[in-house]
Amino acid sequence: MGGGERNRLSARFVASVAEAGYYSDGGNLYLQVTKGGAKSWLFIYKRRGTGKSPELGLGSTKDVSLKQAREEAADLRGLLRKGIDPLHAKREKAIQAELTRARSITFARAAAQCIAAKRPDWRNPKHAAQWTNTIQTYAVPIIGDISVQDIDTRLIIRVLEPIWTSKPETASRLRARMEKILDWSTASGHRNGENPAR
Repeated sequence: MGGGERNRLSARFVASVAEAGYYSDGGNLYLQVTKGGAKSWLFIYKRRGTGKSPELGLGSTKDVSLKQAREEAADLRGLLRKGIDPLHAKREKAIQAELTRARSITFARAAAQCIAAKRPDWRNPKHAAQWTNTIQTYAVPIIGDISVQDIDTRLIIRVLEPIWTSKPETASRLRARMEKILDWSTASGHRNGENPAR
């Protein structure tokens, strides 16, 4: 399916066609036009041994150009040549991306969870408030939205630099607290590698 001549469609045709149907560009790539006028790209191929022809969506023509769709189709044909089912590969990629997202959390979220985990060990309830205030005031505005996995020494320095000379004691406490939060993140499986705050 989809063999023979390639690059049959033109950008002008893609923009102007209104009749519902499937239009082959060759090389397993199809333009699908719905009755409502929506247009999207499909990669249609024969699944070995089943006779089935899965339709793999490549996106709307509003988001994916003809050139981009052709490049994606070429990549998918490459998978087929290697004996890899593109639909399985896409699902596996989505699962891996979801696992990566699940494993990784932002520094702000890691800080909140770390403080909650340490709270029962602190005799003085003020410790939790001090930790929270220090982290919220100095670290969260700079690295709060960054994944703990992506935090490096450069980012730690960016947090500490503004207060290192004016508030050295606060900076020292802040560094130690960030180190503990990143250690907690490593122990919880949210990051790996050396602790940049150490």
